[in-house]
Amino acid sequence: MSAALIKQTRMTILLSLNAAAILVAGILIASAIWGSDREFRAVSERSDDIEENIEEAEVLASVSDTSSGKTAGWISSDPVGSGELWNETSVTIFETANIDLCVGGNLKNLGSMYWQSSNQDVISGFYSTAREWLGYSRATCRYPAIKGPGTTTVTAGTYDGQRHDSLTVTVVEVPVETWKREVLDLVNKEREKNGLTALEWGTTCEAAAMIRARELMTSYAHVRPDGSSWETACPLPETGGSSGENLMAGNAAVSPETVVAAWMNSPDHRANILSKNFTKLAVGFVFDRDAKYKTYWSQFFSTY
Repeated sequence: MSAALIKQTRMTILLSLNAAAILVAGILIASAIWGSDREFRAVSERSDDIEENIEEAEVLASVSDTSSGKTAGWISSDPVGSGELWNETSVTIFETANIDLCVGGNLKNLGSMYWQSSNQDVISGFYSTAREWLGYSRATCRYPAIKGPGTTTVTAGTYDGQRHDSLTVTVVEVPVETWKREVLDLVNKEREKNGLTALEWGTTCEAAAMIRARELMTSYAHVRPDGSSWETACPLPETGGSSGENLMAGNAAVSPETVVAAWMNSPDHRANILSKNFTKLAVGFVFDRDAKYKTYWSQFFSTY
């Protein structure tokens, strides 16, 4: 999108979209036939594996390097006990599903596995693949379908009965205000790497950033729902100045680290973050588990 001159001021307006259209196509019913030399372990008839088609925007393709097949996240690399899947007994994650659930100990050649949740009001199931663009391996991880805060027991195992384990998972609410400030901190770390001065918190446009994040739920565009342009949310002062906007939504923008990484891997968004023109940054963030994309972020850069 080209730059525009308004009141002798250059405004860069940018947009990215992670089209996280998660289509629940049905329940994956897995079955297998074992020979007499294989141990059989009975499992519940209910399976929480969900078939889906997860689409992510091109801008996110380089956020994480998955070519090595590495497993990102909270799982340790220490050897896992015989017949087990995890070294850990519990883990805490945010409602945004900021991590995928992964088996530990660098386990390989697990084959087909089942994943189940004891409390489907917390985690209703597991998508049958992992979010590889966030650095997770589909061979060892599952993306949890989170319904709300609370605690559940996740049980997983291999259908051949060789490995079986349980993990207590606590889902907690998103710390909205903390995460907004963390985005500013991460942006300033990127600016420091490039020899630029740190941005201050943009108090003047703080309310505007939150308004813009909420408006994305209605209209994902730099044009506001009433048809006006984005900059009307925090207009330029009569004395002039500069402002710019970055937007992001979807299941790859699930934490301050992931959303900043996505913006930094998009040349135009990176240009706003590393611009010498701006002195302030306000961040808007909305999480709504019932909305289409669930996580909505805005950055409002300014000189006022």
